[in-house]
Amino acid sequence: MSLNATLFAQLVVFFILAWFTMKFVWPPITKALDERASKIADGLAAADRAKTELASANKRVEEQLASVRDENARRLADAEKRALAIVEDAKKRASEEGGKIVAAAKSEAEQQLVQARESLREQVAALAVKGAEQILKREVNAGVHAELLTRLKTEL
Repeated sequence: MSLNATLFAQLVVFFILAWFTMKFVWPPITKALDERASKIADGLAAADRAKTELASANKRVEEQLASVRDENARRLADAEKRALAIVEDAKKRASEEGGKIVAAAKSEAEQQLVQARESLREQVAALAVKGAEQILKREVNAGVHAELLTRLKTEL
């Protein structure tokens, strides 16, 4: 009997312990395990979202870098075109300015040539009058013979 009573007592104590464990100990443990499992699942989901966002961000960065490179290349090409246009414009202006300077110099030389011819004509007319005075042995009046002197200047 003692074996049966001991076995029975152990069986009662085991069931009381199992009931106590299932009633008071097991629910907090399962709750903690469930919370931990949900935190781990949330962490894994967040990690997956972070990976997706990182890949998306990397893709956007690459696209932006490509667009910036294209824009920089376009701006550089525009700057080179503008520089060439400025150089060509400067060459054109310099050529026009050189043409103006040459034309002004030719005009000035032409004016000096005309002045020199007029001066020479007057000197020749004066010499002709002097020569005529010497030949005629008398003074020729320039006021009286103005028409004759003018004709002489134009013939020269």
